[in-house]
Amino acid sequence: MRYQISGKQIDVGEALQTHVKAELGEVVEKYAQRPTEAVIVFSRKGYESYCDTVLHLSTGLTAHATGHAADIYAAFESCREKLDKQLRRYKRRLRSHYIDRTAPVEFAGGSAYILAASEEPEDVEPDTLQPVVIAEMEARVPSITVGEAVMQLELAGERLLVFRNEGHGGVNVVYRRDDGNIGWIDPRNSK
Repeated sequence: MRYQISGKQIDVGEALQTHVKAELGEVVEKYAQRPTEAVIVFSRKGYESYCDTVLHLSTGLTAHATGHAADIYAAFESCREKLDKQLRRYKRRLRSHYIDRTAPVEFAGGSAYILAASEEPEDVEPDTLQPVVIAEMEARVPSITVGEAVMQLELAGERLLVFRNEGHGGVNVVYRRDDGNIGWIDPRNSK
């Protein structure tokens, strides 16, 4: 497994890196047999330390957890416990997908754009309706089933996930609704 341990405006020493690798490795080995990468970022706001961890699994799932405490080690432990709880909660679902999926998830490339916010007052009509692109990035779109997409949405704690449906190859969206339920948009079924 590849670890990327860094700090925002703080020094992450060798002892902390060793501790993170040992503790996170134990959690990952316990619940997810094929991890690929863990990205751990430590930061500080005022007197509190924060730990933000993103764990990528070969099944295409991404688990995300954040912890904070007065001590940097305690912040990591809080984050590790949340990650442990997430993986334990989804262990059965992860295992069933692990058995069904023989190959790692494939990712297709896509373009992601950041558009400039309108500087015009709302009551003034803009000169042109073309938005101004201020940044263009590469986006990764996983090719997974709807069940895996919902699991990914819940594990990552995101509000929206765009994916390529393995069933028919079309682009789909799952999203968290304001009422707490999960919505699924499948343009193929809109005929």
